[in-house]
Amino acid sequence: MRLILLGAPGSGKGTIAEELTKQYGVVHISTGDIFRANIKEKTPLGTEAKQYMDRGELVPDSITIAMIGDRLAQPDCASAFMLDGFPRTIPQAEELDKLLADKGVSLDAVISVRISDDVIKTRVSDRRVCESCGASFSLSFRPTKVEGICDLCGGNVVQREDDKPETVLSRLKTYHEKTQPLTDFYQKKGLILSADNEVSYIQAIEQINKGFIARGIIRE
Repeated sequence: MRLILLGAPGSGKGTIAEELTKQYGVVHISTGDIFRANIKEKTPLGTEAKQYMDRGELVPDSITIAMIGDRLAQPDCASAFMLDGFPRTIPQAEELDKLLADKGVSLDAVISVRISDDVIKTRVSDRRVCESCGASFSLSFRPTKVEGICDLCGGNVVQREDDKPETVLSRLKTYHEKTQPLTDFYQKKGLILSADNEVSYIQAIEQINKGFIARGIIRE
């Protein structure tokens, strides 16, 4: 099972990814995690990427693709993986196609998480994240047991700068501008599988499972 997970910031991708990982054992590959790991471990690619980031420049696609390629080459990705945060553009999608073709495989589905901007703004404004382990909480739906303290590791739980209302609006605008062409790209390939996360992730997961069955990815 080889998947891509598309969704706006705050759309609930993380929760959906967690559930799909539990159900199917797919490896959840977050681009952000790959970057952080490479930089922390001071790999050649991580060192090169950090130089661009320190200058406030975008990391070239060639570096990002190389990191993705290294990750997909690891044994745990041999049979099932789910990319989250990549690709973001059509050129990146085309490079991913080439990378997978070289391995003799192809994508099974591109899950597009649907949710209105108004709901996202509310959910993201409520979100809090642990500075130490990255665990995510919500003031409304999943508050910490002790205010400001992570339930998992005891670290400080804060609101990220990019979760503040004014930043969320800017991020959503950028996402829609960049992702719509990508959605169209995969729609033409017949790979888009829509999941409505407006009400709850359970509804979204049900839609995804039905889509998997209809496409023959899993058996009923």
